[in-house]
Amino acid sequence: MGAVSTARRLHAPVVLPCDEDMTVLRDAVVDVDDDGRIAHVGPADAAPATDAPVTQLAGLVMPGLVNAHAHTPLTVLRGLGGDLPLMRWLLEVVWPAEARLGGADVRAGMLAGSAEMLRGGVTTSAEMYFQSEHVVEAVLEIGSRVVLTPGIITAPGMERLGTWQQMRDAITRWIDADGLRFGPGERIELGYGPHAAYTLPTEAIVTTAALARERGALMHLHVAEAPGEDDAVRAEFGSVPAMLEATGSLGGRVLAAHAIQLSDDDIAILARHDVAVAHCPGSNAKLAAGVARLTDLRAAGIRLGLGTDSPASNDDLDLWEEQRLASLFARQRGADATALTASGALALATREGARALGRDDLGVLAPGAWADLVHVALDDASFVDPDDDVQLISNLVWAAGSRGVRDVWVAGEQVLGDGVPTRVDPGEVLAGARRVAAKVKA
Repeated sequence: MGAVSTARRLHAPVVLPCDEDMTVLRDAVVDVDDDGRIAHVGPADAAPATDAPVTQLAGLVMPGLVNAHAHTPLTVLRGLGGDLPLMRWLLEVVWPAEARLGGADVRAGMLAGSAEMLRGGVTTSAEMYFQSEHVVEAVLEIGSRVVLTPGIITAPGMERLGTWQQMRDAITRWIDADGLRFGPGERIELGYGPHAAYTLPTEAIVTTAALARERGALMHLHVAEAPGEDDAVRAEFGSVPAMLEATGSLGGRVLAAHAIQLSDDDIAILARHDVAVAHCPGSNAKLAAGVARLTDLRAAGIRLGLGTDSPASNDDLDLWEEQRLASLFARQRGADATALTASGALALATREGARALGRDDLGVLAPGAWADLVHVALDDASFVDPDDDVQLISNLVWAAGSRGVRDVWVAGEQVLGDGVPTRVDPGEVLAGARRVAAKVKA
């Protein structure tokens, strides 16, 4: 092979591209180009010649994880109302507390949550939140990546943010001004976040869907999360998916968060319109919202990712834990130990999670994809036989998880080194989040 233009080469004993076959490459390299994208992945002995600096790593290199549904700024509300069901938790605790958050508070919460995600190997999160310019500030400061769908909602305390029309139109102006993707390494992608059918009039979702389709933007909304939340919609249309179909709100890029209370007909609607689902097993269980029909969704060919949901409802941002919970719940629900394997769970957190967001340039190590990379140590007792491919992945998912993460790169730039964010002071980030938490409770 001839030489290639490479800015950096990572050389590791194991590389997991997280491709369709969940290939395990031994003694392999990942080359990163000057733009922060992957130029080459493969065994070291067949790699192209390069004059680029080589970083020798002792463990495993894999793509960054993709958190397909989150409200990360709510790190500052972690633990409030932790023993309440969904609707009481929202009405009595979360929405009143959120009404006290200013822009600087949102930024502080997003910084703290982003640092937590980077430490767990999560490089991209799909965020639905408000005062979203402050979410962008935090992401650009810490160096992670976000698919940002600013929230659109009518709920107690949210009137200060404007009407749903004003929220919707502000997103449209932002996309039209800056484009769908912007920032260094295209770290920011914009979309629309109509909260849910029970917090918005049907007109809000219909008109938002049309604007999103026109711009090729993601529409990200909560769908059928808990029993009783959407009774009015069910009385009129039969279900939220039926409403979305009947009103012509499908057909673009649509991500349905939770999607628990679904009938067979609902699943068929999602499949018919290629609607993706963000599965949030930890939050769903904590709020007693139910267990999603993961096996049935997969059998229908629906694109699926894993989400942590809010750190105020989960209460962490650990996507490795979500992999384990997704597999455990799927196996228990169907009494089938093969319902979701370790490889299948890892795919949901990487390649398949990116696909759920409509992205083929994330969650996989392949030429042209962004160099969002994670280095996992193999010297942990979790890995009893790292030379065995199947056991390696099993140990990674079921045992090692987030504690094995050592280093993280986003768009080729190292943003976590030896477990510590490189761009921010972790002590200052924690102190900032604690100041906001105290303010909210005062």
